[in-house]
Amino acid sequence: MNTVETVLVVLMLGAVTGIAARYLRAIPLPLIQIALGALISWPRQGLHIAFDPELFLLLFIPPLLFADGWRIPKREFFKLYKPILRLALGLVLVTVLGLGWLIHWMIPTMPLTVAFALAAVVSPTDAVAVSAITRNLGMPPKTMHILEGESMLNDASGLVALKFAVAFTLTGLFSWTGVAREFAWVAVGGLAVGVGLGWGFAWLRDVVTRRVGDVAATQMVMLILLLPFAAYMLGERLGVSGILAAVAAGFATNYADLQRGDFIAERMQTAGAWAMIESAFNGAIFLLLGLQLPSILASMAGSEYPGWQLAGYVLAICAALLLLRWGWLQLAVQGSLLKAHLEGKMVRGPSRLLNLASTLAGIRGAVTLAGALSVPLVMSDGRTPFPARDLLIFLATGTIIVTLVLASVGLPLILRRLPEVADPLEAREEREARLAACRAAIASLALDPDRPEARDPDWVTQYQEAVGRLTQDYRRRIGLLGDDGEGATPEARAESPEAQRQRNERYLMELELRLACLHIERDTLYAERHAHRINDESLRSLVAELDLSEISLIKRLKVARKTAEAAPPPAAADRER
Repeated sequence: MNTVETVLVVLMLGAVTGIAARYLRAIPLPLIQIALGALISWPRQGLHIAFDPELFLLLFIPPLLFADGWRIPKREFFKLYKPILRLALGLVLVTVLGLGWLIHWMIPTMPLTVAFALAAVVSPTDAVAVSAITRNLGMPPKTMHILEGESMLNDASGLVALKFAVAFTLTGLFSWTGVAREFAWVAVGGLAVGVGLGWGFAWLRDVVTRRVGDVAATQMVMLILLLPFAAYMLGERLGVSGILAAVAAGFATNYADLQRGDFIAERMQTAGAWAMIESAFNGAIFLLLGLQLPSILASMAGSEYPGWQLAGYVLAICAALLLLRWGWLQLAVQGSLLKAHLEGKMVRGPSRLLNLASTLAGIRGAVTLAGALSVPLVMSDGRTPFPARDLLIFLATGTIIVTLVLASVGLPLILRRLPEVADPLEAREEREARLAACRAAIASLALDPDRPEARDPDWVTQYQEAVGRLTQDYRRRIGLLGDDGEGATPEARAESPEAQRQRNERYLMELELRLACLHIERDTLYAERHAHRINDESLRSLVAELDLSEISLIKRLKVARKTAEAAPPPAAADRER
């Protein structure tokens, strides 16, 4: 099977497993994909792919990290930079040193420098795996932001540590000063390359779209999709972190997008394109991991270590990783999280359950596998095999599998026990923003007496009628938005709990009716198309408007239902009345 056929098969299997996961909700999608990859490659005539770590990192990691950098809320990221940096830098250093010595003590035949290399390989968490496992489990948003920020930044620190551990093994030379200097150059240089390329692209895009408008939306989306690859390749060519360059390019592009509110077609096409790429590439990564699993196991079949001993090594390494992570969260991160909670930056303060969930969320994934397979085959002389390379790859792969399984099983059990916040900060902020937008729209409807049309009484009459209808609709929306929480009027806040409950029920009923009406509208539009009363283009345009309205209604409905569930039951006296 040639490369093109292999890529098509992997993408097809990624889509099929994504559909299958809808019916197998008890099993996380990454585990299904790993198992399927291992199954189809296990027979001697199965699908076998020669894994090139550099090509793997170039094709799959940059777009996914770019998307994470583009999506992650920047305000929360910078507010929580202290715990993120302590995890991304401090925890990696502690893991490399502590776990490296433990591995060397546990496996004396593995040289200390190779043990440090293995510890460096398994030290970074994986942004793709973290998002894939925790996305729909109800992880508190701020904790999720910390985990995403950690996994985006610790790739650079882990790979730099791996680079120096391998270099020390090959040459026997090591310098702490050189390590610090190299890390600063790799990290700062990678961020600078990404930011520079992102802002440069944003400037060029503004120049073009200022002339042609939204007509070039499709071409701009294509260039945005190529941007993470350009950032990664330029960073690697300059000797800095291509991974951080891709993340920083996503950051910069998202900031530039804040000034492009008028380009609706480009924004919607970009969102759809990234959703498809993330789904396809996430599936491909875990499928490729599964495809490599049989060959990695086969490489250890004739080794000096029995199977039970290898399994024990993997479990011991995973236990040490979890203990180091749990201890570091307790000692170095809990203080920052508590301070952030007291300052109002986090809804929940640190707790034992949340700390345990953050510990299990330290999932290893694609970067760990690529780092392990990037270890050279031979020493500097070109003849001597690199010591314990097969064992290093096997232990790294086992660590990926075990951390994925532990997170898949443990996180749902833990997160289910965390208390839910009925009205989180993001929901209140969103409601206030909607209120501000409605009030600004009403204010903009005031008639300017200096307009030439204002001298025509007929035009003024028509304008006032249109303004009246629009104002009524906006005031109705303001009333709905103000029915809840801080947006309520003083009279509403002074109501009895029973009156508030009845208003919440009316609000919830109106939202449900609006949603039902949207479904009726959509069915009617499709019926009109079946009757050939409208064409396909009109159908797509009208349905897109309804889809956007439905998304907004569903979000408001979720918040309203959470508020209704969290409301206390009416008192006995209220029920009697």
